[in-house]
Amino acid sequence: MNIHAYIYNAGSKSESCVTSVAGREKTEVVYGTSNVLNIEIQFFSNARLKVDSCMDYTRPSLTVGIESIRKSFLDAKGRDVKLRYIIEITTENISYCKELMKIADVRHLDGIKGSFMVSEKEYLAPSVLNNTSKIASQIIYSNLHEIVEQQQYISEALWSKAIPSEQRIREIEEGVQPVRTRILEDQDQIINEIRRINYSSTRLSVCAAFGGMQMSYKYLFDSYMYLVDKHQKGEGEGMRWIINIDKENLNLVKVFLKSGIQIRHVKNMPPMNFGVADKETAGTIEKLEGGKMSQTFLISNEPLYINHFNSLFEEIWKNGIDAKVRIKAIEEGIDPEEIEMIQDPVEIQKRAFSLIQTAKEEILVMYSTANAFHRQDQAGGIQLLKEAAMGRRVKIRILTPGDELILESTRKLMMQQQENIGIKYIQPHLQTKVSILIVDKKYSLAIELKDDTKQTSIEAIGLATYSNSQSTVSCYAAIFESLWIQTELYQKLKESEEVKDDFVHIAAHELRTPIQPILVLTQLLRSQVNNVKQQEILEITIRNAKRLQRLTNDILDVTKIEARTLELYEEDFNLNDVVIDAMNDITVGTDSLKNENIRLSYNPQDILIHADKGRISQVISNLLTNAIKFTKQGTIFINVEKKENNNSVIVCVKDSGQGIDSTILPRLFTKFASKSYKGTGLGLFISKGIIEAHGGKIWAENNIDGRGATFYFSLPLRTP
Repeated sequence: MNIHAYIYNAGSKSESCVTSVAGREKTEVVYGTSNVLNIEIQFFSNARLKVDSCMDYTRPSLTVGIESIRKSFLDAKGRDVKLRYIIEITTENISYCKELMKIADVRHLDGIKGSFMVSEKEYLAPSVLNNTSKIASQIIYSNLHEIVEQQQYISEALWSKAIPSEQRIREIEEGVQPVRTRILEDQDQIINEIRRINYSSTRLSVCAAFGGMQMSYKYLFDSYMYLVDKHQKGEGEGMRWIINIDKENLNLVKVFLKSGIQIRHVKNMPPMNFGVADKETAGTIEKLEGGKMSQTFLISNEPLYINHFNSLFEEIWKNGIDAKVRIKAIEEGIDPEEIEMIQDPVEIQKRAFSLIQTAKEEILVMYSTANAFHRQDQAGGIQLLKEAAMGRRVKIRILTPGDELILESTRKLMMQQQENIGIKYIQPHLQTKVSILIVDKKYSLAIELKDDTKQTSIEAIGLATYSNSQSTVSCYAAIFESLWIQTELYQKLKESEEVKDDFVHIAAHELRTPIQPILVLTQLLRSQVNNVKQQEILEITIRNAKRLQRLTNDILDVTKIEARTLELYEEDFNLNDVVIDAMNDITVGTDSLKNENIRLSYNPQDILIHADKGRISQVISNLLTNAIKFTKQGTIFINVEKKENNNSVIVCVKDSGQGIDSTILPRLFTKFASKSYKGTGLGLFISKGIIEAHGGKIWAENNIDGRGATFYFSLPLRTP
């Protein structure tokens, strides 16, 4: 096979495209619905290769419902224009999306806001949001190359994140939701997602303070009424709410009660607002003061989260006070609960020590930070806990963030055989700004952290809440038990992962040990055998031993990448030499290319870089091997380009094969992402780990002409 010198330019401007303003670049705003409609139709008429549309969930009804728009889609499809449509598929628009799927390649993406369309030469952005009945009254048009190219990049990024429409439709129609946990930061998306959960549920349990109730009344109340109405008709379990009822929120609580929502009162609320439905849960740690919408919300249908919040709610609900009883007590001026707010830090410290010294059965302690633990150790609080465990046989359980000093303290306790003291370590994402002390399930002291940088507890703590109310103490105890169980589960999972990683690493090493002598001895034997058939048998043995060697090396590389222990041996070298060596290995090496219908094309150029030569060669070989594996005939282009503006080099491998499967593309660089029966699906994952370890990036895309795919990776041009 010959190596042909050829420069491939993915951004070639030889393709022609008719625009509404031929030969002149411009960006403008077009007004009027009829003008908007005309420019959209003209846009599709101008397209020659592809049109990507990213649309608000209300748009499919117009796309398939307005004949002129539908016809423009069909005309473009008839000219072999590749049509791709990204939309949030919902129960309301599913029928329109099915119609749209007959015309275009459709994918689903959650929470799309706004709309735009981009072809190979033009860009449109209608100014419409959540209006199902009207065409946009104005639209932004541009054929400016930079804008079009930028929107094409955005479109590709969104397309790679989206999921196939068939999968989303199946989820809706079969009631199957993918297990996922998301952090939402867009207020409109938060409202829409919570409303969706409410309307798709048969029961809802909410634990939220007054601000959460105000926010819900403002944005979500109609969805609550939907649940209540279903319950009153004998469908579902209705809705329950836990809140601290006081004079300030009394009137709104009455509104919720009158509407049919069950409510119970708890004096000290958990440190977060949350709601849990049949199959999903949502929550935020923000206070939602004044009824303002939260800036961040956690949404999850993970069974562990749902069970956790269900259990937490049921425990608090069980110990809560019926809202009618609480309202009557407030209106009659009676408050039976004994709750005290303490603002003096010295008094708070004394109260904490006093509770520990009077404990008879059990003490539960949760420290907000590792520093809080150290401050109590310095003040004598940890010593008091030891004395309670040793002298009075009180059972002590401590939850705390861990550090080296705390781990050392734990080891000393274990050496002293303190079986009455148990310590577990809270993960960073579970830390709060409140330390909690619970004594004999009868008394609680919740202490707010004011400044964690201070050396003493007196300086660091703010106000505290003391209570002997059964509902309040039970609430804190439920939170503690929940976190205690969660830390146990996390530790078991971590230990399981470590055992698995150790086994894989040891197994790979054990496999590699006998492979090398097998290869050496077999190759030696082949050189001494003259019988052709015996040489063929030995050649098969050598080839399969090398495959096993590559697999073993891949497994070791994967374990190093996942453990972040991949070592780089960096040096100065010419990237051009590495590319040519990789091509020669494939064309004339032991595993040489047998298909004479495939050519490799590369325009040599010298580029000096500072990196791990062996690892970069491994990446280039992986990309070339993949390109050849999925190409039956044609030319594979290799291009190396130095980017002076950002001081980097980009390597590109473009084939003319079958392209990347749409179901594989979003997870292309993860482990085992392959539909091929050949190979392990580890090569691209390893390549990504190597490139990112160098501070570079790796990505891929299907070619715009629909034939084959192009893989890229970039490396920074660093000095030693």
